Amino acid sequence: MHLFLLLEGTCLTGDGASYRGTLAVTSSGKSCQAWSAQTPHSHSTTPGKYPNSGLDKNYCRNPKGEHSTLWCYTTDPDMKWDNCYLPKCGPGKNLNLP
Repeated sequence: MHLFLLLEGTCLTGDGASYRGTLAVTSSGKSCQAWSAQTPHSHSTTPGKYPNSGLDKNYCRNPKGEHSTLWCYTTDPDMKWDNCYLPKCGPGKNLNLP
């Protein structure tokens, strides 16, 4: 029997809409703004509007599935949002069981 192991939050499946890991830094090194915050950037992608999207902290997400990868609003006043990098999931690590 072969099992495919996947450590949650270590890689990205599809466009990341189901990702619930704790990555909170963009690919350019910017810290993510909390989804519930409206400063430094105001936005309409809030936890109340998307209650099942994991927007409870400042983690990278793709709440509407409109982007091709994870993203977040940044705490940098000069950059509203940025993509977050997480490698795409491969077939996983094979584990042979009796």
